[in-house]
Amino acid sequence: MRRLFLAGGAALALVAGGVGLSGMAAQTPRNETFRMLQLFGDVLAVVEQAYVVPVDNKKLIEAALGGMMTALDPHSNYLPPDGFDELQERTSGEYSGVGLTITAEGGLVKVISPMDGGPAARAGVQAGDVISSIEGQSASGLTVSEASEKLRGAVGTSVKVTFLRDGEEPREVVLTREVIKIESVTGRIEGEFGYVRVSTFNEKTSRELTEVLDRLKREKPDLKGFVLDLRNNGGGLLTAAVEVSDAFLERGEIVSQRGRKPDQIDRYSAKPGDLTGGLPIVVLINYGSASASEIVAGALKDQERATLVGLTSFGKGSVQTVIPLNQGRDGALSITTARYYTPSGRSIQKIGIEPDLEVARSEAEAKIVSRSSFVYSEAAYATALDASIGAERKGPHVPHEAPGADYDKEKDYQLERAFDVLRAGGDLSRLAVPPAGVVVTAPGTPPAANDDAAPEPQPEQRRR
Repeated sequence: MRRLFLAGGAALALVAGGVGLSGMAAQTPRNETFRMLQLFGDVLAVVEQAYVVPVDNKKLIEAALGGMMTALDPHSNYLPPDGFDELQERTSGEYSGVGLTITAEGGLVKVISPMDGGPAARAGVQAGDVISSIEGQSASGLTVSEASEKLRGAVGTSVKVTFLRDGEEPREVVLTREVIKIESVTGRIEGEFGYVRVSTFNEKTSRELTEVLDRLKREKPDLKGFVLDLRNNGGGLLTAAVEVSDAFLERGEIVSQRGRKPDQIDRYSAKPGDLTGGLPIVVLINYGSASASEIVAGALKDQERATLVGLTSFGKGSVQTVIPLNQGRDGALSITTARYYTPSGRSIQKIGIEPDLEVARSEAEAKIVSRSSFVYSEAAYATALDASIGAERKGPHVPHEAPGADYDKEKDYQLERAFDVLRAGGDLSRLAVPPAGVVVTAPGTPPAANDDAAPEPQPEQRRR
């Protein structure tokens, strides 16, 4: 069985059949390939005989496999048997750990997103935080597998982790490991609108979304619109992303994925039946919204079904196929096999999806965007796959709107502006004037996202 990933978190779709691996090795001269394999064997033999202490050949070979895969791009990986098992557990919607989706790049272990309600989220860990030490030992240079192993442990035990955040002092947090039962969809009534939070995309998301929407419509039959919150949603199953998009669409393409060959194109389209009955929708995104989240945001934006509010998304637009080795007994390979494209034909790889109304949640977040070297995104990876359309992610800039220093820090300014957009019927020219304490960088209606990219004819991340 092979699995397709859009990893920003873990995005996966079960598929049957092959990936077309035959003939790939033939592209490298056979004699040179054999020579390099012999070199690998020679190096392993020297290490085994000459290294200062005895070595574990199995660990060395697994490390070599991991290095080979990560040399391709940040999302291609070798998963040892235990890592493959954990991946399957995560996509089922329940796992044990501290509730973090992490990755490694440039010798740093970084947080893609904390899981809603998990130990890390409750401790205030945020997307983009850097893990500097675990149990007093430096995390610098650790791989995702190594950092994950240190964060893992029996339920009820604790782990001491130090986090770094731009502009703040290092913060040491003690996290108690627990079973993370992922409630992927939650919702509530906010005045005349419904608020729906999707924290991840797993096997239960589509069903949970239907249940939440039904409940909200029963509680308030005269709802006037919905906010769909995808902030800090690191991704999930491709099938779930398609189903969530479909819930708000009557027709049209949701996403396409295109592989190495011109004929390797898969398209996913909506079926009739909008669960909201056509009510206005605002989608909240930020730089922690990745892969499957970007599929949903891109589909609803391109189909003119929703207005996007927040900050430019992560920019994860590639697809990984997970191929079990020896039926999973030897682990699996997660290898990039395609890019995905929004309905308008745009790749968002390394670029992200720009909101229609750019709004920072806080003054601190606005400062991070103004110094984009601190914004954690796909473009930050040195080995990231190119966008394929020649476009680039927007550089350092001051967001269009941001709360000032005197704004009430307990309020969620992005959510407040999302409700303002709904009250304006999605017409940004009719948007209410920002309240006192908010900094606006330019007068008038904010520009729409950059649509001038010509159309072309979803680091290993694990939750702990």
